[in-house]
Amino acid sequence: MNNPKVSVLISTFNNSKYLERSIKSILDQTYKNLEILVSDDNSTDNSFAILKKMQQKNSNLKIYKNSVNQGLTKSLNKLISVAEGEIISRHDTDDISLPTKIQRQLDLLQNKNLDFCTSRALVMNSEKKIPGYSFYLPNNILIKFKNPFIHGTLLIKKNVIEEIGGYNEKFIYAQDYDLFYRLIESGYKYDVVREPLYLLNTKDNISSLKKKEQNYYAECVRKNKNPELD
Repeated sequence: MNNPKVSVLISTFNNSKYLERSIKSILDQTYKNLEILVSDDNSTDNSFAILKKMQQKNSNLKIYKNSVNQGLTKSLNKLISVAEGEIISRHDTDDISLPTKIQRQLDLLQNKNLDFCTSRALVMNSEKKIPGYSFYLPNNILIKFKNPFIHGTLLIKKNVIEEIGGYNEKFIYAQDYDLFYRLIESGYKYDVVREPLYLLNTKDNISSLKKKEQNYYAECVRKNKNPELD
């Protein structure tokens, strides 16, 4: 598996402002054996038109459009089901992956025979690293209190995310925290790249706009219980 195909999973909803810039950061990766799978979650802006225009120039860009808005969790599971790569990579549509991100993480995954890996990130337009001081604490302890990983930097073997059951669709929010919690509890091997390989947008994103909902679902992860859906 020296040059495995990597399937990059992206779900977008009404994010036309950042969409082209974000996907371009994946197209510009130094690692080239990629397929980029983008799910438009029934956007009402011109996101799908942007995707179609980009697809005309990039044969490795595959786009899907949900007929109704399904949310991030279900959209990601659908993309996993159609992914052809042996490796799954995540990326969020308001963030930027630095050019060597996938290559660096793939090297780490293969050299250490890991099941998954992540990296640190920089808050966009700043020098602030995330995680900060908590990066130096044991993740198997941190995970019981908060999510110590950045979802958009996840690189994971496809067979591993399938074995763990993919994303739990009962988690409309904090689906990444739930996934990482189960991966850690199940004993999968992982590591985190110390150097930031990702630029993270923290303004007007899901975490900031849906803080109350995020907190509820995160508490469900910590208590190891399924959310009560309305």
